[in-house]
Amino acid sequence: MRTNFAKFLLVPVAAASLAGCGINSVPTAEENAKAKWADVQAAFQERANLIPNLANVVKGAAAQENKTLTEVIEARAKATSPNIQVNPDDLSDPAKMAAFQSAQNQLSGSLSRLLVSVEQYPELKSQEGYLKLQDQLEGQENRVRITLRDYNEAVRSYNTTIRTFPDIIGAKVIHGAKPMIPYQATTPGAEAAPQLDMAPTG
Repeated sequence: MRTNFAKFLLVPVAAASLAGCGINSVPTAEENAKAKWADVQAAFQERANLIPNLANVVKGAAAQENKTLTEVIEARAKATSPNIQVNPDDLSDPAKMAAFQSAQNQLSGSLSRLLVSVEQYPELKSQEGYLKLQDQLEGQENRVRITLRDYNEAVRSYNTTIRTFPDIIGAKVIHGAKPMIPYQATTPGAEAAPQLDMAPTG
């Protein structure tokens, strides 16, 4: 009778020991990071979705900026290409993450150059449609910045979990966990929302 009772007591103790060795904490942290990455991709995609409308407005009012506009369109095509996307299972692949970051940073750079060049066209800056797009882009850039911050924090938490005792036991032995790659801006301030002069001139 006592033997059976002792075995009965060992079950929750064993379960608690396993839970404390990363059985649950590692996949929980992993799924949280993957969810945050999905938010990052959605934010970048929503930004990309605004560019065709911006291109149409600029093309009609500032034909001289066609070269810069072409750079934006080409950068958008690359940044949204299926070949450049990073699925959740590839978040530990430095090469894939670097390619994705490079494409997004290239789009950010060409888009910034276009917005700066448009500053010399008062008639364009005074158009309601353009101002609305400017406002949407600024809001979307801010959302990108926030989702990148949240993703990097989730990656930091996951990477810490799989490296620290006792979770490292489950991470290594059971899950085969690998560190995830944080999103790193290639230029200082690249994750910050741009400050745009929205006021009409003239």
